[in-house]
Amino acid sequence: MTRSKVLVVTGTGTEIGKTVTTAAVAAAAVRAGRSVAVLKPAQTGVAPGEPGDADEVVRLAGGAVTPVELGRYPEPLAPGTAARRAGLAPVRPGQIAEAAEKLAASHDLVLVEGAGGLLVHFDAEGATLADAARLLSAPVLVVARAGLGTLNSVQLTAEALRARGLAQAGVVIGSWPRRPGLAERCNVGDLPGVAGAPLLGAVPEGAGGLDAQAFRTRAAQWLAPGLGGSWDAAEFARQEG
Repeated sequence: MTRSKVLVVTGTGTEIGKTVTTAAVAAAAVRAGRSVAVLKPAQTGVAPGEPGDADEVVRLAGGAVTPVELGRYPEPLAPGTAARRAGLAPVRPGQIAEAAEKLAASHDLVLVEGAGGLLVHFDAEGATLADAARLLSAPVLVVARAGLGTLNSVQLTAEALRARGLAQAGVVIGSWPRRPGLAERCNVGDLPGVAGAPLLGAVPEGAGGLDAQAFRTRAAQWLAPGLGGSWDAAEFARQEG
C-alpha cells in the first residue's frame, strides 16, 4: 500500500464513485490494522445535520475511521461558488493542508476527498485541490468513469498533475458495470497509458449499496496491492476482455 500518510482522492468529474472508492481504500487500510482519517474539505449540496461524504465513508468503512469536514454549503455547486452564494467563508488550500497534517500526526493514513475534479475552484481566487496536494507533497489518486470519454478526462487530469509537479498514485475505475460494453473493456487496457500511471482497481457498480459488513469484507478485492488490496490488473483485463 502507498506509504504516504496522506493520499488525495480526486475524480475526473462528479458522480463517478469517488466517495465509495475512498471508503474502499479506508476499509482496506482498517482491515490491515491501520488507523484512518477521511478529510472532506468542502461538502456541497448537503443541508446542516444531514450526513455528508465523510459520514458515508465511515458508514461503509467502519466506525474506526475519523471523519473531518472543514466547510459545508447547501447548494450542489462548485465549493467556491457555493460558499459565495451562501455568504460563507470558503475553504483555503492552507486550511486543508493544515488539517491533513494534524490528522496525519495521529493516524496512519489520511484520505483527502475532493469535490468533483482536480481543478474545481474552492474560492474566488481559483484555488484548487491541486494547490492543497502541492502544499502537502501528497500523491493523488484519480477516480475515473469506466465508459466512453474517460480516456480524454483521465489524460487531461494526468497532464494537469504533471504540470504542477504532483505525483499521481494511479487510477481507480469508480463504478465498473455489471455488463461492460466494448468501450469499457478496451479502456481497461488503455487507461494506464493515457494516465501515465497504473490502474489500481475497479469498484463494482452498486458497491455503495452493499451493507457495511459486506462492503468491508469485499473492499480489498477491488483494489490493487498499491492501495492495500489483492486486485490484479492483468487478471481483471483477461477476465473482462
